[in-house]
Amino acid sequence: MKKLTFEALKALINTPKRVAIIPHINPDGDAIGSSLGLSNYLVQKKHIVRVISPNNYPDFLKWIPGTDKIINFDTHPKEASEFLNKIDIIFTLDFNSLNRCGEIKHIIENTTAIKIMIDHHEQPEEYADYIYSDTKMGSTCEMIYHFIERLGDGKMINKEIGTALYTGIMTDTASFRFPKTSPTTHRVVATLIENGVNHSKIHNNIYDNNSVEKLKLIGIALNNLRLIDSNASFITLSQSELDQCAYKKGDTEGLVNYGLSIKDIKLTAIFIENKEEEIIKISLRSKGNIDVNQIAKKYFNGGGHKNASGGKSYDSIDKTVNLFKSIVASYKNLLNE
Repeated sequence: MKKLTFEALKALINTPKRVAIIPHINPDGDAIGSSLGLSNYLVQKKHIVRVISPNNYPDFLKWIPGTDKIINFDTHPKEASEFLNKIDIIFTLDFNSLNRCGEIKHIIENTTAIKIMIDHHEQPEEYADYIYSDTKMGSTCEMIYHFIERLGDGKMINKEIGTALYTGIMTDTASFRFPKTSPTTHRVVATLIENGVNHSKIHNNIYDNNSVEKLKLIGIALNNLRLIDSNASFITLSQSELDQCAYKKGDTEGLVNYGLSIKDIKLTAIFIENKEEEIIKISLRSKGNIDVNQIAKKYFNGGGHKNASGGKSYDSIDKTVNLFKSIVASYKNLLNE
C-alpha cells in the first residue's frame, strides 16, 4: 500500500480510463454522496465511470443527481461484473476493510485494476495500491472536496457535485454536530452553497420526508428505550416490530442518536433484529472518551469511529443486550468521569 501522491494521481487520470467507484454495503449518505460527487468529477475528465453499490440504499437518498445511474450489484450482478472485469481503476469510498463491500470483495481482491482507497475511518487495511486516509475528517465527502481541489480542479465542483458532497457531509456529521466538524468543514459547505447548492432542500429531502409508518416505528423505538444507571441507554427493535411498521431500508437511520440526546447519557446503542440475515444489527454512539470503535471491534464484529460505530451479533437480541450491559459495567469509571 502506498500513500497517495496527487502528482501520481494527476498523471494517472490525465487520459480517459474505465473507472469503477464502490461504496460500502448498506450505503449511507456519505457513501452515496462521495461516490456520486467523485463520479461526476471523473465524467467531466472524460473517463467512463460507473458507481456500483454492493446492495440497495435508502429511498431518501435516491433524489441525489446521478443515483439513476448507480448499478446495484445485489440485483444486477451480471451487469456490474461485466463492467468490473474491464476496468483500469477502482475507487473504494467510505470504507477501509474489504469485508465492508459484500460480494464485491472477491472481485476487488482479484482485479488487476489500480485500487485507490479514500476513507476517514481508523486502521485501514492494506488492500489498496494508493490510499488517501484522514481520520480527522468528519466525512468522506469532505475528503472528496479536498481531493478534487488538490488535483487543481476546484472549479469543476459544480452544483451537482456540491449537492452530493453536502448531503454526505451533513449526514455524517449529524447536521454538523459531531466533534470532527471543523472550521474547515464549515468553509467547505459555505463554498458549496456559494456554488448553488440548496442546503434547505437537501435537509428537507433527507429529514422531512417521512412516511406515517416510519414515524410509528420511531414511536416504538422510543417506547423501547431503556436506561442503564444514569449514563448509558439502549433501544431494541424486533423483526416483528419492524414488520408491523412496513420497515424499509433507512427507516432506522439516526434512531440511535435519541438515546444519546438524554441528559448525562455518555454511551448508547440500538439493537435491530434481522431475521433474514440471522443477525442483530448494532449501532453505537458515545460522548467524550468512550471509544465505541474499540467496543464494536472487540465485541460486535464491527468498527468505525471513536464516538460512532456499528457492528453485528449472531446471538439473540436478549443475549446481545445482556452483553452490552456487561460492557457498560466494565466502563463504569469512564462513564462516571
